[in-house]
Amino acid sequence: MILKVVESLKFNGDNMTLQERMKNEFMVIKALGVVYGDIGTSPIYTLAIIFALISPTVENIFGILSYVFWTMTILVTVQYGWLATSLSKKGEGGTVVLVQLLLPYLKNTKAIATVSMLSFVGISLMIGDGVITPAISILSAVEGMVLIPGYENTPKITLLLIASVIAFILFYVQRKGIEKVASAFGPIMVVWFFTLGLVGLWYISQNFSILKAISPLYAINFTLSHPVISFVMLADVILAATGGEALYADMGHLGRLPILKGWLFAFVSLILSYLGQGAFLMTHPAAITSPLFEMTKDLVPYLYVPFLILTIIATIIASQAMISGIFSVLYQAMTTRIFPHFKVEYTSNELRAQIYVNSVNWFLFACVIVMLFVFGESAKLAAAYGLAVSGAMSITGYLVSMVFWYKKQHIAMSFAILSGMVSTIFFASCTQKIPNGGYWSLIIASVPLFIVILYTMGQKKLYKSFIPIEKKYFLEEYSVKYAKGTHIEGIALFFARQAGEIPAYISKTMFQNGIIYQRNIIVVVKPTNEPYGINTELSPLGEGLDLLMIYPGYMEMLDVEKILYGKGLEARVIFYGQEEIVSKNFLWNIFAMIKSLSPTFVSFYNFPNEKLIGVARRAEI
Repeated sequence: MILKVVESLKFNGDNMTLQERMKNEFMVIKALGVVYGDIGTSPIYTLAIIFALISPTVENIFGILSYVFWTMTILVTVQYGWLATSLSKKGEGGTVVLVQLLLPYLKNTKAIATVSMLSFVGISLMIGDGVITPAISILSAVEGMVLIPGYENTPKITLLLIASVIAFILFYVQRKGIEKVASAFGPIMVVWFFTLGLVGLWYISQNFSILKAISPLYAINFTLSHPVISFVMLADVILAATGGEALYADMGHLGRLPILKGWLFAFVSLILSYLGQGAFLMTHPAAITSPLFEMTKDLVPYLYVPFLILTIIATIIASQAMISGIFSVLYQAMTTRIFPHFKVEYTSNELRAQIYVNSVNWFLFACVIVMLFVFGESAKLAAAYGLAVSGAMSITGYLVSMVFWYKKQHIAMSFAILSGMVSTIFFASCTQKIPNGGYWSLIIASVPLFIVILYTMGQKKLYKSFIPIEKKYFLEEYSVKYAKGTHIEGIALFFARQAGEIPAYISKTMFQNGIIYQRNIIVVVKPTNEPYGINTELSPLGEGLDLLMIYPGYMEMLDVEKILYGKGLEARVIFYGQEEIVSKNFLWNIFAMIKSLSPTFVSFYNFPNEKLIGVARRAEI
């Protein structure tokens, strides 16, 4: 399946230069660094968690390995690698994009509200389970220290402090940018996946019968023999697929083709590792506490410490995959105006979606530290892990199904429905984790969900209070006022979101307050999808009134006054709208606080403070 998808996306090799080929291959390596860290470190703990609950008999090993193989195939390869990544908007992926693709087809208000709410829940669940990723990945790797001779009795608090320091370093370097981090992490992940695959392949070669576990018959027979246990085990089997959602969420970072090529490599390596662990457990059943570490130590004991260091680095990369995925989702949520505009720092001159949000970064770090010390060990973290991500996968499955249904792509829709049903079964199993700590991921997810719902509802109420004026009617009244009035000397700037509608604060300033300058310029800034470059269009709207359209690259440090100087203009004053929200309702007061804390658009531009005048517009909601 994945081979066909990758093959269908290949560039025309005859027309590609050597430099282009090298760039494409390097993007695949970067994809391994950005996207596959989370799912790539699942072999560290997945089978250890499962076989802590059931004995590693031959029947159980074959049944569980069959589950793992088909879980990764259906949920990751089919649902994300094939179906979801084929749906994008301007190269972006994620839950928000799916909703944007669906909205043009939805005519019913109730359907729009339902789909929007599903997207809100999906975004929040991803963040909720996402903060557990660094905690469980880093801590499970650090716990491998106890297999080093002389470190068997390392205190738990020491392991937690080491994991905390590693987490701090990871979040501290986020400001450097995903692109730079991926350049460093990609080659390391290549080594990691090669190591997983080679060690697994060695133990497979000692017992080739383990390859039969790929057959779905073993999973089916295990289910029929142990229906209750099978359902319970699914809550841990899902750990093999956690991180698979990054294939779609991170598509805007690197593009679909590098991500799919990277998954082909990662998928083979992971399957070899799981099968190798199964073969090892058949002859070493006592190694269930940590089969990956035990098998590596047994194979090359003198290389165990280097392998442990490599594992710790890989878990850092796993955490990076989670962080970049959350930043991608937040970027989409902010650009579609369902989330407050945080202060954003763009970190790439290649892709606009590569951003850094300082406040979100350190909020995630605080949550990770709380998870580490609340649970204390990776086994307990695993008891809470997977609930939210399986819920997010279920939502993705159903949204993807709806998109294909409206597009009348019935074959793809059928597979999407199948994967959505499988995700839902996993989610149902994972609800067992709620009393065992899974409630933590729900608590964390409730924070962004609350903000999204409150912000979108508040924005609707706010916009109803400030009805913009159609440009045609504004120009008619402006012509009358300008012809009769006395004009203030100089040039005034007024900012607007769109060229076709005039914000209410401009008419209030000009018509109610009588503030009309000799020359008035309405400025609309529309960033492009290119990193650099600034294009402008200055067109007259009437006597003493112009429209200035500015199209800056998203990484440009925009200086509007410099643009005016280039046109021989110098602004005397700069007006912008400011909302003053008044409410007796507690929730709307929270919304008002969020709005006041969110940076205004003028904070992104290089304006002299002495020229800025905020025109307050009071709204009671």
